[in-house]
Amino acid sequence: MIEHPSTLAPFYQGWDVYQQHLIKAIAPLTSEQLALRVAPHLRDIDTLVRHIIGARARWSYYVLQIGDEQLRTIGEWDRPTQPVRSAAELVRGLEITWQALQDALEHWTPADLQEILRDVDEDTQDEETFTRQWVIWHLIEHDMHHGGEISFALGVHQIPAIDL
Repeated sequence: MIEHPSTLAPFYQGWDVYQQHLIKAIAPLTSEQLALRVAPHLRDIDTLVRHIIGARARWSYYVLQIGDEQLRTIGEWDRPTQPVRSAAELVRGLEITWQALQDALEHWTPADLQEILRDVDEDTQDEETFTRQWVIWHLIEHDMHHGGEISFALGVHQIPAIDL
């Protein structure tokens, strides 16, 4: 008899590995290194990492409705008015947002993937709907896309990039 996983965690194995690679690349960076960018018109490494953290936190807190008030606060880290962060703070933000997602994946079931989730824009009151599956995939692709930008920026400056 074939056993089927009862939670989503086994389906998303590998995302946790990427999370650790991202942390390993970010943790040793100095404030000067976090300020590096590939070109003047592109975001620096600090901004890219804060964007990954902010997006994870917002999607988790507001749409997936997981986590606590701390996620709401971290969800603002990538706003223009927010300060730059140290590597240790960025690592902590990645860990907090990842833990909320990991806890959820360990509780959600495959049937939960089709649940319809709603997001209302605070300014326009426009409502969008998504499946839980779409949101999870979007967070994975978002992590990978911006992680690639971070890795490229590190490599351009001869700093060890994300080691895949």
